[in-house]
Amino acid sequence: MRKKLMWWLIAALGVVLLGAVLWGPIVSNVEQPKYKVVESAGNIEIRDYAPMIVAEAEVSGDRREAIGKGFRIIADYIFGNNTASQKVPMTAPVTQQGSEKIAMTAPVVQQGDGSNWTVHFVMPSSYTMETLPRPNNPAVKLKEIEGKRFAVIRFAGMGGQDSLKRHTAELDEFVSAKNLTPQSAPTYAFYNPPWTLPFLRRNEVMVEVSGEGARQ
Repeated sequence: MRKKLMWWLIAALGVVLLGAVLWGPIVSNVEQPKYKVVESAGNIEIRDYAPMIVAEAEVSGDRREAIGKGFRIIADYIFGNNTASQKVPMTAPVTQQGSEKIAMTAPVVQQGDGSNWTVHFVMPSSYTMETLPRPNNPAVKLKEIEGKRFAVIRFAGMGGQDSLKRHTAELDEFVSAKNLTPQSAPTYAFYNPPWTLPFLRRNEVMVEVSGEGARQ
């Protein structure tokens, strides 16, 4: 009896651990910005992104502190602190509140100069500037972004400062070797919630580029 109970406990623990492993990727399976891969080389891609609308906030502080601060400001907007009151179709779950709740997308994007940062969420493609609810918080700005070309390097792990620096340097070497011209400072993109196991995480460094080095 005791042996049978032990096997039941082991099986239950296995289910819990499997759930913990899969939960991050599952909840990260949300709408993402649309793009076309123009060229790829290992973990680096040149992508043409479609136009998009973002909600963004400008914050200050070190990188880790700033992204948390920016995330909370914009999450407050998409989870209901806005001027609309109509129901918006959701993927899962379907929820209705007195004010509008907007579907989450990925990634959370961060761009800055070391002390001042812009953090933004891409809005679901079903919205336009006319149909998006207005933020109640003036710190949240809605902005249309035209289609652009980016060189992007993808990697797993925690996305700490050393990893970001190393992968940015690798991306810079690729951009230079392809005779591309950087048009922006590096942008950091994080696709997963914080409890996702490191080897299942998707992180990216993105740099807007121009030039004839990529196949058209």
